[in-house]
Amino acid sequence: MKTIKENLDKIKTQIDETATSCDRRPEGVQLIAVSKKKSVKIIQEAIDAGAKHFGENYIQEAVEKIEIIADDTITWHFIGHLQSNKAKFAVKHFEYIHTVDKFKLAKEINKQAKKINKVQKILLQINIGEELTKSGARIDNAIDLVKQIHGFENLSLQGLMCMPPYFTEPEKARTYFQQLVQIREKILEQNFDNITMEHLSMGMSNDFKVAIEEGSTMVRVGTSIFGNR
Repeated sequence: MKTIKENLDKIKTQIDETATSCDRRPEGVQLIAVSKKKSVKIIQEAIDAGAKHFGENYIQEAVEKIEIIADDTITWHFIGHLQSNKAKFAVKHFEYIHTVDKFKLAKEINKQAKKINKVQKILLQINIGEELTKSGARIDNAIDLVKQIHGFENLSLQGLMCMPPYFTEPEKARTYFQQLVQIREKILEQNFDNITMEHLSMGMSNDFKVAIEEGSTMVRVGTSIFGNR
């Protein structure tokens, strides 16, 4: 069985080669190691192997691990479904929250960020496959949601996130990634203040190469680094 370092090195090479093949800068694609359900020991092994960005799905579990690891050089990304009553913990511990999909949640994140004098970086999660089992704003509601939240002074909307339907053939996910790019373009056409739309958080272990080809700036990879849960 390969080590975490071997897996990380392989994925980084694949990211670099894929980005280069479509005339993108490899450093423009951030690898987020999805560490949900992984122990502090395993995460530390990934840190020692060079991982700097980690994605967590569950607030209580994540907070415990973040406080134990206590490493200011690590960037933490919240990538799970976030309830409004847990927003204060996400704001305190995470640099990025990828899964904002409702006005109520955005409002609460802004409120909690203001309390600690922080501008919270967020991404809007779009339910790109319109799946009942997944969270995310509706495609046709994305611009309206941006209009509702773009004036919040303690939020910095940095881009969009999606999880397309799972396919054994990664190529089938391409059209969903293209849709997310189109949504970003439509939002940028509105010329909102304080919205960069710099990031597209899309692509996981099985389809991150296709996602990079379509413009992903953040790929969320767990299984290919840590193995099956």
